[in-house]
Amino acid sequence: MPFIPMSVSLFDLTGKRALITGGTQGIGAALAEGLGRAGATLVINARNEEKLAAFVGQLRQSGIEASGALFDIADPTAVKAAVTRIEAENGPIDILINNAGIIRRAPAEDLEEADWEDVIRTNLTAPFVLSKYVGRRMIERKRGKIINICSLMSELGRDSVSAYAAAKGGLKMLTRSLATEWGAHNIQVNGIGPGYIATPINTAYRQPGNPLDAYIVSRTPAGRWGTPQDLVGAAIFLASGASDFVNGQILYVDGGLLTSFGKPGV
Repeated sequence: MPFIPMSVSLFDLTGKRALITGGTQGIGAALAEGLGRAGATLVINARNEEKLAAFVGQLRQSGIEASGALFDIADPTAVKAAVTRIEAENGPIDILINNAGIIRRAPAEDLEEADWEDVIRTNLTAPFVLSKYVGRRMIERKRGKIINICSLMSELGRDSVSAYAAAKGGLKMLTRSLATEWGAHNIQVNGIGPGYIATPINTAYRQPGNPLDAYIVSRTPAGRWGTPQDLVGAAIFLASGASDFVNGQILYVDGGLLTSFGKPGV
């Protein structure tokens, strides 16, 4: 066996099993591939059976051990059954990444109550329910890593996303509360706060000449949109032994946006 320097082995995920929700595209897919290449065995959650099968197949073709878990994270009964099934068929869940989320854009005075409830249910209640059922088993084993995908909206307000900001702000505090409750069981609960990340859902905003594109690039000290791959290092760190004494933290991967007041004239 080749010698692995301690600084590298701290980040080795070999022998660990990770459940990633909403893992077939965008940020979730990048995190899945990153953890898989770091040695983790993956369980990918999604609601679309065709997309799930295609992505799991893609991972396997690249040499990553992966399987799919088809269930709706917004259905607590389905979540409980899925966690039981995954651990019975695949083994213990060592790492949970609560990534799946939705957004509904509308001025607060026009936002439908049903849309508000959908966003809160998917972005805040679902991570709680998943953490609850996975966390119970982690408590029994006295080990585990939970990573919540938060947002800049965990810290900042913005027009037309009141439900999303409320959910992501709540997710930040859920992260801290679970870290407080479960830290004594050797469970670390942390979050990643992505900045503006280039994914298929925001392609229209990133077209040359779009005012939002110009604003985001100028507002971000790095001078660009992030990519899903920019988040992989943070996820590996928080999923690995390198973060065993890191708990209740939100690691913002935002090109410096939260640290900056912006450039003059912007």
